[in-house]
Amino acid sequence: MKSRQRSLEQERAKRAWDCVKKAKEQQDRVAKDYGNLARDLPARLQTNGLGQTLAFLRAKGYENGQPKSAGHVQLLQDISAWVMEQLEAEDQNLLQWVVNTASSEDYRRATAEAMALAEWLKRFAESELPTGGGDEH
Repeated sequence: MKSRQRSLEQERAKRAWDCVKKAKEQQDRVAKDYGNLARDLPARLQTNGLGQTLAFLRAKGYENGQPKSAGHVQLLQDISAWVMEQLEAEDQNLLQWVVNTASSEDYRRATAEAMALAEWLKRFAESELPTGGGDEH
């Protein structure tokens, strides 16, 4: 009998697919922004680190605490929700958790999980979302 248990990699892929599908259903500008950001996400995480990448998405997504770029906000929320679920943390704001609570070991685990999700997001964004149009990446 075939096992019905799904691997973590399958769960990541499903989450990434759902995130990209949700972005695709948004306005064209949001879908383009999300797609451009998702395509760059693995490189951005590798180059700048998790905390700086989250801070970038926050800075470009909000102005005076209010959302200004839905693509940035959605990607920040998608990464935060997935990583915090995998770390079984109660807080849903990954950026605040990284800044205020995470140990070095927690930060490494969170970065690894964000990178794994980012690879799936990149691949699905390449295949499903429009390109171009974004101005701040």
